[in-house]
Amino acid sequence: MRPRAPLDTETSLFADELRRAGHVVHTPDLFDGRTFETIDEGVGYAEQVGFGDLIDRGAQAVAGLPGDLIYAGFSLGVLPAQKLAQTRSGARGALL
Repeated sequence: MRPRAPLDTETSLFADELRRAGHVVHTPDLFDGRTFETIDEGVGYAEQVGFGDLIDRGAQAVAGLPGDLIYAGFSLGVLPAQKLAQTRSGARGALL
């Protein structure tokens, strides 16, 4: 996920490519529907809510999913993706 979350065009296009290849793709919104015009604005929001909170939101987003996933994250989305790939039982890998 990138700072222009909830889901910018590039991330959506990448997710769609993976779906066309037969993969199941989940794209949670870790930014509560907010969008930002610049990376600095997105980082400012992340600092305001706390990077730990964004990581927790990622964990909550996958709580009901099987553990044997590959986690992907773009920009600030790398934070929860990396944490989940390193700590969630059954994780198969990460794309960061």
